[in-house]
Amino acid sequence: MRRLFFLMLLVSSFGLRAQNSSPPAPSNSQKSDSAPTPAAAPQSNPKLAPPRSDSVNADSLDNGPGESSSKDTQIDLTPPADDAKTHPHSSDVLTDEGSSGTHPWDPHRAGKDIEVGDFYFKKKNYKAAEDRYREALFYKDNDALATYRLAICLEKLDRPDEALEEFENYLRILPHGPQADAKKAIDRLKGPSPGKPAK
Repeated sequence: MRRLFFLMLLVSSFGLRAQNSSPPAPSNSQKSDSAPTPAAAPQSNPKLAPPRSDSVNADSLDNGPGESSSKDTQIDLTPPADDAKTHPHSSDVLTDEGSSGTHPWDPHRAGKDIEVGDFYFKKKNYKAAEDRYREALFYKDNDALATYRLAICLEKLDRPDEALEEFENYLRILPHGPQADAKKAIDRLKGPSPGKPAK
């Protein structure tokens, strides 16, 4: 492995050296019958640094037509005058009942909480799994997978009313989702259980 690395380093250094060296001067051993050619145009110096945009004074730039500047462009974000009439329930999405601050959004952490919840569920530690699934829903509202697995967990903890609510929430999130047994679970939880008499 070290030999391969050394070989690659050696080849790249030769490549850089060949690239930076100037081309050989044309030989005068060939004499032509034509008139002498004019001297070649002077080459640009390849070692000059490229121009930098951070050294430009923004106030000295011309803000003529066709140019844009973020400080000159003001966008009006106010809703249309008839917005409340045409979309009466649009503000309901923005309010979170019962919360008194901003709600954290961290889908990566929610995914990790689901993974840990699955670990606890496999170990039959349903209370710990429930806590992790609820934490996943805290960081990512309406996560279908966390909602479904929370419902299964609540059913295992013999809390059928809460499980039924979570199964219904899952079907609200994904009405035609991949967990088709959610509908069966709802029917099973709504129906009379074998230990309880039917009303």
